[in-house]
Order: sequence, then C-alpha cells, then structure tokens
Amino acid sequence: MPDRAPQPVDRQLPTDEARDLISLVRDIAQREIAPKAAGEEDAGHFPRETFTLLSESGLLGLPYGVEYGGGGQPYEVYLQVLEELAAARLTVGLGVSVHSLACHALANYGTKEQRAEHLPKMLGGGLLGAYCLSEPASGSDAASLRTKAVRDGGGSWVLTGTKAWITHGGVADFCTVLARTGGEGARGITAFLVPGDAEGLSAAAPEKKMGMKGSPTAQVHFDGVRISDDRRIGEEGQGFAVALSALDSGRLGIAACAVGVAQAALDEAVAYATGREQFGRPIADFQGLRFMLADMATRIEAGRSLYLTAARLRDAGRPFARQAAMAKLFCTDAAMQVTIDAVQVLGGYGYTADFPVERYMREAKVLQIVEGTNQIQRMVIARHLAGPESR
Repeated sequence: MPDRAPQPVDRQLPTDEARDLISLVRDIAQREIAPKAAGEEDAGHFPRETFTLLSESGLLGLPYGVEYGGGGQPYEVYLQVLEELAAARLTVGLGVSVHSLACHALANYGTKEQRAEHLPKMLGGGLLGAYCLSEPASGSDAASLRTKAVRDGGGSWVLTGTKAWITHGGVADFCTVLARTGGEGARGITAFLVPGDAEGLSAAAPEKKMGMKGSPTAQVHFDGVRISDDRRIGEEGQGFAVALSALDSGRLGIAACAVGVAQAALDEAVAYATGREQFGRPIADFQGLRFMLADMATRIEAGRSLYLTAARLRDAGRPFARQAAMAKLFCTDAAMQVTIDAVQVLGGYGYTADFPVERYMREAKVLQIVEGTNQIQRMVIARHLAGPESR
C-alpha cells in the first residue's frame, strides 16, 4: 500500500510564539514519542524519560505563570499542545494533563511563599505530580471521601487513608491530596501538598487495565503520613472548592486528549483507505466508507471547536464550567465512536495489534470515565440549565 502521511492539523493560534511552540511539540512527538508508543504500551513501560524531556523543554508548566517557571501560555494553546501529545501517545498527553491538574491547587490557592518555594520545581524542575481525590468507595461522590488529616498538636498534620485510581501512583514526585479535616460533606475537606517520598506513603501494584498500560494507575496509601502545616493549600475546609476548580480545567485537558486520539485514528483510517485496493480501486472510493470518514472528521472538528471555545472563555476570565463539561462529554464520546469506526475501516487488520487503531479504541474508553464520568458531565450540564435536582 502507498504511504500516505497525515497532514498536520491546521491550527488557529494567537501568536507566533504559539506557532513555534506547536512546531516544537510536533518535532518531539514525531522523533521521541510516536515511534516508541506501540512497543512501550505493549510492554507496560512508563516513559519517565519522556516527561523529563518535556520538563527540560518547558512543556510541563505551560498554563502557569513565567514568574514561577511556567510557560505563561493561554489555555487555548496549552490544550492544543495536549492534543498533539495525545495523538502521538495518550499516556504522555494525559500524563501532562494530570501533572497540570496536580499543580493547579498550589498555583491558584497557595500563598506567595508556598508558590515561590514549590512551583518552580513542580513546573520546570523535572518533577511529576499526581492528583489524589478518588477513593475506593468515593469516585463520582467525591464529597464522601474518607482519607483523614488530623492535627498532631505540634503544627503538623497526620494523613491516613487510601486513594484509588491515581494516575502516576507509585511514580509521582508530589501529590495534591484532598483529605477530611472536619465534619461530613464537602465543607470538611482540605487540600495538601505531599512529597512523593514522604514516610508512610506507598502505592499498590498498578491496576491491570484495558488500555494505557504504560501509564501507572494505582491505589496510594497514606499510613500516618506526617506533613507540616505549611503544606496545607488554602484554608481548612476549602478543599472541595479547590478540587472542583481544578476539575473544570482538567476536564478540558481530557477533551483535548480525546480529540488527539480521535485525530490519530482518523489519520490511520484515511491512510489505510486510500492505499488498500479491492475490486480494482482504493476502498476510499466506495461511498459507504467515504461517508464514514466524513463523519469521523466532522466529529473531530466539532470537538476541537467545543474545547477551544471553553478554553477561550477560561482565558477571558469568564465562567466556563458548563462548557468544560460539554467539551469533556462530547469529545470523549466522539473519540470512542471515531476509534470504533477506524477499526471498522481497517476491517480484520483493525482488530490486530499490527495497526494502532485497536489500541486507540481501547484507550478512548477510559476518557469517558476519568475526570468525572460522562454521566456526571450530563448532570453538571443539566444543573446549569434547570437548576439543582429536587431532593
């Protein structure tokens, strides 16, 4: 079959600096990430060296201020970087999104002294973060979390409990942890910044997953982890608001990653369809398949427009929670459908590991679940439209 290389996405970027940034990301993705993706995912290899390279290239702190070592980029640019990385390998794109999520609490709610001490290392010092909110018995109902933080009487806190489904669990250098410091419900939760090597912190064996085998997802245990009060982020009882603020932005990261996976699947499907011949002509000539490709491309463009609209609202300082939920919902559902269709375009070959579309399909599924399931996104959207549910 002739080799039809995919054309880069034609992006609308606000500055020349942003265009140069996307060029840098594409170069790294093509040279360092994509060629290793299939083999390393199959082997379950976590690409820590790739995250080190991204940190050295200034790509782990893009949406944060330059005064603390960040890139100072608007969210509409940062998300398009995530899309490019996820198209090369979802483990990397989603990993950067999770790292940014883990930095959010300190960057937005930390004191000036806390930010000066910790953010430069978190944003450009080679560190990698984890975001510890979910627990074995509290996923969608995050306000019911049970991990506790208790004052020890000497200016420190002692954390005890278990977090679940933690991306980078066992390999993270720091964790943003939401723990209960007061009574039941959302008002009794506080955020903390916990070093990854803290005594009493450990991780279980990584979960055995359908996809993203190179990205460790594990339970993280806090067995009497002691940290000083200067690692408390925000006020006592403010943690749930901190978490929700981070998740609004994190959902946009997942939306962008979903579009990246879908774009990679479409590129593969187009390359195959234009090169594979049956009945004496390329299968891309057959109307049924052409319409399928057209629908795939339309879903991707619609998803990209949706997440960028939400990002531009965020950049303008306007409310964007509803649009973030819509973007996460639509883009991840679109990625699932596009990757299923890509497997269908390739037929029997699509079901084999010789082509990457079967991996894309397995990876797309998790994006409908993480950062709030798509059922939760529908609840969020409906609350904006019709108000809270009656009790």
